[in-house]
Parts: sequence; structure tokens; C-alpha cells
Amino acid sequence: MTDPIDANHTSAGPLDGLLVADFSRVLAGPFATQILGDFGADVIKVEAPIGDETRGWRPPERDGVSTYYLGINRNKRDLILDFRDADDRALAQELARRADVVIENFKPGGLDKFGLDYDTVAKDNPSVVYASITGFGGAGGAGLPGYDLIVQAMSGLMSLTGEADGPAYRSGVSVFDIMSGLQSVIGILSALRHRDRTGEGQRVEVNLLSTALAGMANHSSTYVAGDAVPFRMGNAHPSLFPYEPLPASDGEIIVVAANDRQFATLAQTLGIPEVLDDERFQTTDGRNVNRDALRPILVEALSHATISEWFDRLTEAGIACGPIQTIDGGVQLAERLGLNPVVTVGEGDRAVPMIRNAITFSKTEPQYRLPPPTLGEHADELRAWLTAPAEGETEA
Repeated sequence: MTDPIDANHTSAGPLDGLLVADFSRVLAGPFATQILGDFGADVIKVEAPIGDETRGWRPPERDGVSTYYLGINRNKRDLILDFRDADDRALAQELARRADVVIENFKPGGLDKFGLDYDTVAKDNPSVVYASITGFGGAGGAGLPGYDLIVQAMSGLMSLTGEADGPAYRSGVSVFDIMSGLQSVIGILSALRHRDRTGEGQRVEVNLLSTALAGMANHSSTYVAGDAVPFRMGNAHPSLFPYEPLPASDGEIIVVAANDRQFATLAQTLGIPEVLDDERFQTTDGRNVNRDALRPILVEALSHATISEWFDRLTEAGIACGPIQTIDGGVQLAERLGLNPVVTVGEGDRAVPMIRNAITFSKTEPQYRLPPPTLGEHADELRAWLTAPAEGETEA
């Protein structure tokens, strides 16, 4: 069915044998195709002559290469194609014809003039799974720029982020780009399952705004099902208390008591069992409503020990808690817990430390075969492959 190139696999992954034509750039699409590559798919990253924008997004950088680019482009082979050039355009069309999966994040209609839109590709490749990622969909929002920050603002997320009486803030990460990449992988895998059963390909469409509304889950439900509009509450939770940072003697620690049993354990561990006799604090909704009365009691109890001391005591008691760390602390924690968060991809001068794929399998582990490619690194072999007859075909 396909004619994937040899990816020099160390072992077969769950998507081994699938060919992915990656016409995406920046974050959502490349993040999705990196996941597919980790699972064994042969991913061919197609770049314009100027390259993916993220190559130049530095600092930060590693050996002159943007760490932004490095973080989302492993397990890919790289080919430069200028769609305005007739020969290059023909190669792009041939790649789409051979591919099991095509993924792109151009503006809606942006690939039509190059013969790389879904309808055109599907005529020659009816079994293709063709994934499109946009900011606001292909109808009324087709002309809107699909930047994560814009979607954070317009979806309502920023209205939920920040102190109650302060300005709105963006999330510290491009959360909807990442979530849209994940949604794309889910859609692609589902469409491949359908193809396995029926032989039919189809188009998969993901947009950042729909991802945002779905991803805000309980907050979106507050509006559509509860007819109320949630607003930012700083680090507080709208339905639970305690579920936020509270001050110990030397800084803040996250403390969570999500049900009555957990709160009873917390009260005993903090040495304030008397609060359990107070009717205001005996139920989850009572603690939530009366949080302003309960908070100073908890703060006073926590003031008698350090973050580290409370972390040990509360953890031993079975209470969820944790210090607020920077990313280095998060990586170091994962290492201490045996999660092995960092993998080295490539060898010698090309070796790059990267964050491990978040999913593990008992039989088909993710593979880390290829470091993020240089611009056009595999151009010669890919051009030769695309100009030769596909497997099972002969020259006319």
C-alpha cells in the first residue's frame, strides 16, 4: 500500500510501516508528527527553503540551534521543497500520493493552488488520512490567524488565569498548540483504525479554538450547562478547598484535600483535629463556602515547619502535596522517581538530550532513532526515492 523509506529502526514500533508526509511547521503539527515518529512511523518533514520558523527562535539554543526546534522534531527526515517551483511541487504531490498520513497547518485553502489540498490528494490516494490543523476552522474563522496566544485570549482561558483582582495572563506554555497536536494524533490514529476496517481514508480537522473549549472541560461546562461564567481565582479551585498553595515557614507548598476523608487526615497531621468538630468544615461544599474562615487556621498550623518537613509529613500521611519548583526541579524529580525523563537522540556531535515520550508500552516501546534534522539533511536520498517508481509500480 505504501513505499516507506528505510528508517533504520532499532525495533518495530506500533506504527512501523506507516509513511507520514509532514507539511506542518512551528508547534502543533511538528509535535504531533514527532509522536508518530516515536511510535515507528516514517516521518518526512517538508520545509520551505527558509526552513521552519522555529529554527530561528533563539535564544535559548544548543550549539547554535533553537531548543524550540530541537524539542519537537526528532525521528524525522528532512526535505526542502519550494511549492512555487514546478519540479518541487511535483515531488510534494508524489510524496502525498505515497503517504499513509498527510498533516498540514497552512491557512485554510492555502494548499489548494499547489494541488496539495485534501480533495486533490485523495483523488490519487483515496486511502490517505489527511490531517489539517487551523486556528479557528475552515468556515467563518478561516481568515483569522491561528496563534496560540490569540486563542488563549479569545477562548476565555486568559480570563481564568491570574489573580482575581489582577490582569489576565497567558498560560506559561502554548497549551492549545500542544493540545491540538495531541488531538491530531488521536484523530489520525482513529482514522487509521477506520481505514484498517474499510480501506477508506478521510480528512481529520483540528482547530485550536475547538481544542480550547473542549480542553477547558469543567470551566466550559460551567457556562454551557450551568449558565454561569467562571472567572480567574488565582491559584484557588472553584469547587475544592484546600487545593492551592499555602505558606509554610519558608515558602509555599501545594496542599490538596479533595474529599472529607483526606481533610480529616490533613487536620490530624497538622495538629488541628478540633476543626473536624466545626460544622462549617465537615463537608467538601462547607469547606469550599467557608474557605476564608478555614484558610487562616491552616496557615497558622503550617507556619510551624518548613516546606521540606511538611512535604515529608503530609506525604507519609497520604496527603497530596508538593513544593512549587522550576522546570529543573521537575526533571530532577522525575529522575528520582525512576521515570527516566531524558533520552539522548543521535550520536557524537549530533547527540541531543530530549524529553522522553510520555507514553510507555509493554511490547512496542517508543524509539529514538533520529536526532532533529538539519535543514534539507536527507534531500538527496528523498529526491531519488520520490523520482523512482514506487514499490509495485513500473516506469511508463
